[in-house]
Amino acid sequence: MIKTSYEFDQSILPAGSSLKTNILLRFRADIAESPRRNLNLSLVIDRSGSMAGAPLHHALKAAESVVDQLEPDDILSVVVYDDEVDSVVPPQAVTNKSALKNSIRKVRAGGITNLSGGWLKGCEHVKTRLDPQKINRVLLLTDGHANMGIQDPKVLTATSGQKAEEGITTTTLGFAQGFNEDLLIGMARAATGNFYFIQSIDEATEVFSIELDSLRAVVGQNLKVTLELADGVSLVDTLSLAKVSQNDAGQAVLTLGELYEGEDKLLGLSLLISSAQVGDLPVMKLHYSADVVQNDLIQSVSGIVDVVAKVGTVEEAAFASTSHIILELSRLTIAKAKETGLNLAEHGKHQEAEQILRALVKDLRDKGLNENFEIAEEIDQLEYFAGRIAQKALGNAGRKEMRDQTYQTMTRNRSDLVGRGVTTGDEVYAMPIVNQVGSGVELYCVREGGKLRVKVMSEGYDSTKNVQFPRAIRAEGARYVVEGLELSSDATFYRVRGNITRFAQPGEADIFVAPRQSNFTNTGKASKGPASAADLPTADSVGDSILVQCVKDGSKLRARVVSDGYEPDWNMRFPRSVREEGMLYVVDEVKTAPDGKSYIACGEIKRFVQPT
Repeated sequence: MIKTSYEFDQSILPAGSSLKTNILLRFRADIAESPRRNLNLSLVIDRSGSMAGAPLHHALKAAESVVDQLEPDDILSVVVYDDEVDSVVPPQAVTNKSALKNSIRKVRAGGITNLSGGWLKGCEHVKTRLDPQKINRVLLLTDGHANMGIQDPKVLTATSGQKAEEGITTTTLGFAQGFNEDLLIGMARAATGNFYFIQSIDEATEVFSIELDSLRAVVGQNLKVTLELADGVSLVDTLSLAKVSQNDAGQAVLTLGELYEGEDKLLGLSLLISSAQVGDLPVMKLHYSADVVQNDLIQSVSGIVDVVAKVGTVEEAAFASTSHIILELSRLTIAKAKETGLNLAEHGKHQEAEQILRALVKDLRDKGLNENFEIAEEIDQLEYFAGRIAQKALGNAGRKEMRDQTYQTMTRNRSDLVGRGVTTGDEVYAMPIVNQVGSGVELYCVREGGKLRVKVMSEGYDSTKNVQFPRAIRAEGARYVVEGLELSSDATFYRVRGNITRFAQPGEADIFVAPRQSNFTNTGKASKGPASAADLPTADSVGDSILVQCVKDGSKLRARVVSDGYEPDWNMRFPRSVREEGMLYVVDEVKTAPDGKSYIACGEIKRFVQPT
């Protein structure tokens, strides 16, 4: 069975005409003890040139960690792709973990990104072992844009939805800063899977573990909710991410995806009620259905809930206690505002976007919600994003953070997924610097579970408590001096009081003096090579350089750029003496040739050596 409940943001609604209210609905699979469901899992990993070095190393380590967490009755396949697609582990039971991990360790970085080919091969492997009693899932990891195969996001998103109808769900994982978040979120939403933004390469294993924990906890799938609204009630907005459609009766049908053991699926709705009289007001009939685990089998269940609001006089409504679900609704409202603000900014309406975010900050503070640490953190996020949008400087990293925070809050009810973001705020580089703490309080910034947190270092304070601190000047490893700290009203966290300066220890290198620049200088001169590739210097990371690969083109050896952002099929002027089929090179600079349809390798060339 599915346990359902609902609450309005006001326990008593005021009588009168035309009022707007928010409602939070909860759905939970009411199962006493759910056995772990076996997995039919395909890991699809981008091994294109942009993954070369540490990114691929950490992605493969994360894949090995998945193997360690699987059971003999689970089915696993592993697909890697660049311009070619290889099944390094065909679908098989996880009975020999050592052999599986050895196969994964042999993967090396290659060429350009055939995302569609790799993903569809993973879907094919899952389909060969498709079992409705198992969790049938493809985990697609990429760090770049598709530049080979099917590249149209609309086609890939629609296909993801079709695969879900066949029983194959896709979870997408975006690695670092180069991937297309709209595509990956779109594919995940269409398939009712999950999406993760892996901001720092060393957290890949952690994020994979979160997804595996989620898969183990799936106790229901295909949750659908139909809203049969009463006369005079209309749906203004949906505060949770859902696929919204209409049935033949014109009623809204919301597809919410999976139910997880011990986790409420939240559905926030904003409603407009044309008029309300004192008493009980029927608002809607809620029709729901889902496939849940019952008696060790997947069975379809459905039900109807009558949603009724309590309406009182204006005085009764004013004196009634605010619903305790205001925090959950606030989180959803914040996420919706971020989504709206980002959409406005991308249509050139920066001022309007900023106003929406800052108005919400004022509203949250007026309600006293800044006394809750999670909301206080969100206020800092909203102010940070509002400032960046106002300056038209949100940037790639800020956009990804906003999209990820919106997605996680509106999709899942897990504190370890919301508010993630480890990008250094640019303002930290312009802060005034002190070399002594003096009478101030020393703080430092650390990364915890994908979030930047600020802690106290000075004696006399509780070092376990978090500090509410401006998001714009947070940077992992940075230390600060503030005039003082004060406890929140519930004494669970600190607030900064007075001026903030950055602390630089005398005699220690200051890594935040200015953004770090690449070490090489672009010369613009065509590269020259030694007698052979063996005479080239080596590199095991790409950094700010460009990755080039030598490929066979008929009877000729050609050099092609495999880093993202370049035309993958253009020829390149490249020293013939160092060309060896399949070899990867790191080049300082790549320029477009005068003909406008080929490239010239410039600066130093190094032979890329795969890290071990």
